[in-house]
Amino acid sequence: MSEQQIKVPDIGDFAEVAVIEVLVKAGDKIKAEQSLITVESDKASMEIPSSHAGTVKAVAVKVGDKVSEGSVVLTLDVEEGAAAPAPAAAAPAPAAASP
Repeated sequence: MSEQQIKVPDIGDFAEVAVIEVLVKAGDKIKAEQSLITVESDKASMEIPSSHAGTVKAVAVKVGDKVSEGSVVLTLDVEEGAAAPAPAAAAPAPAAASP
């Protein structure tokens, strides 16, 4: 297994947002895209998902903390080959019909 830090992605125009809920704890097995924390700005609340699957090694935030883009949420022991799902491949263009 390799260690991976999961960070807050681009959250728009907000410099800092408050953590209002922590949805995982050390030892939890999580999937890619699973929600890790809930943050709240003055306008909305949003869940921050994991970019990888694996086992939570340590949670770096707690309720009441302020986070911004790039803040470390947790450290994850990533299962080999368990990276974030790859975007779906584009379908091949249909062959042009010959006259």
